[in-house]
Amino acid sequence: MKKILLILAGLLVVGIVAGYGIGWLLQQQQQQSSERIPIVIEPELTPREVQLYFAGPEGDHLQPEARMIKGCEDDRDCIRSLLEELRRGPELELLPVIPSQTGILDIELENDLVRLNFSKQFSDFHPSGSLSELLTVYSLANSLSENFPYLRQVQILIDGQVQQTLKGHVRIDQPVYADFSYSNPLVRAPRVDAMDGELLESLIESQLIEKEVTENE
Repeated sequence: MKKILLILAGLLVVGIVAGYGIGWLLQQQQQQSSERIPIVIEPELTPREVQLYFAGPEGDHLQPEARMIKGCEDDRDCIRSLLEELRRGPELELLPVIPSQTGILDIELENDLVRLNFSKQFSDFHPSGSLSELLTVYSLANSLSENFPYLRQVQILIDGQVQQTLKGHVRIDQPVYADFSYSNPLVRAPRVDAMDGELLESLIESQLIEKEVTENE
């Protein structure tokens, strides 16, 4: 009987030690798991209101439209969101200025200059024409300058390359400065498309020449 009690006591001791060992191992495993997977709480970024410039209903000037973009900390992320909204097009009765097929390849910031690198669809799907190209270029310049006041120049690249013109009319081989005079109708007439095409092209071309002379003085 005494021998049996000793055996039982020994088994009890072994069980206690084994249970303690298993409990310690489980505790260590839980501690290591909590150390490997830290809990990170991402701060919620406040959405930002921006002003986007689209073509007016008659397609003869730029007109602002307020839009909310997702919150962002880095200016390049904010600019990308702004460009995506421009590409998406207006919500009011305005006209788009960037083809919806356009890819936004890269955004570079250098002091007061921003380089926008678009895919070739930016020019391939553009409707062309002096006025249409002007509104596209200054939509970008004005939208960026208004929402990021330190950005004064916009350089447009297509597939990473500098192009002479957007689609044969408006030069984009040099950085463009914002010009809010394009928010006024360039042609004050009931319907722009009712005007003689040559007269409209001549008016736009003369304005471009005057602008180049003024900038070079």
